[in-house]
Amino acid sequence: MLKIRVLVVDDHTIVRDGICSLLSLVSDIEVVGEASDGKEAVKKVRQLAPDVVLMDIAMPVINGLEATRRIRKEFPNTKVLVLTQYDDREQIFSMIEAGARGFITKVAASSELAVGIRAVYRGECFLSPSVAKALVEDYQQRAALGARDEPYQQLTDREKEVLRLTAEGYTVREIADILDISPKTAEGYKTSLMAKLDIHRKADLIKYAIRKGLVTF
Repeated sequence: MLKIRVLVVDDHTIVRDGICSLLSLVSDIEVVGEASDGKEAVKKVRQLAPDVVLMDIAMPVINGLEATRRIRKEFPNTKVLVLTQYDDREQIFSMIEAGARGFITKVAASSELAVGIRAVYRGECFLSPSVAKALVEDYQQRAALGARDEPYQQLTDREKEVLRLTAEGYTVREIADILDISPKTAEGYKTSLMAKLDIHRKADLIKYAIRKGLVTF
């Protein structure tokens, strides 16, 4: 059987021993080496050419983040799977940007470790449920912030109506008749919405409405 060759990188000997013991029970995975810091990890990858590097983050000399960058740059075929006690978003994003293909917390079940190694070996990505949850929550928070920052969301309902009608070609007086308001009020809504959208020409207002899907032609 072709085994997945793994390098275990962690500055704590007891942790490395535990990981190696766990992986020794997995028939299709073989630990080919160990390293206690990032610098040694890069050296061992150069010597052993493992398929997967199981990488800790907080380590002396060179940490896991920098080691991952160097390994991915020099050995693009070697996959890095992060195994760490940290699961905060900054750590996750930094390691993913550095080139890590997966992220497993040390509180994860031992069975998750083998599943993660197999996944990144196949070229897939793997995230522990707690890490995936953190990423989803971060995305949702960013999306909510982005929505609030979207100028269209700053418009009142009446301003949105005036925007749509203006883009459809109605004059201010016609809009006033449709909405049963005075021409002066309709003009005020139009002036206000254009200021909020930072749009100063009717042609640009029509283009904006089309991009937003408010009108079609």
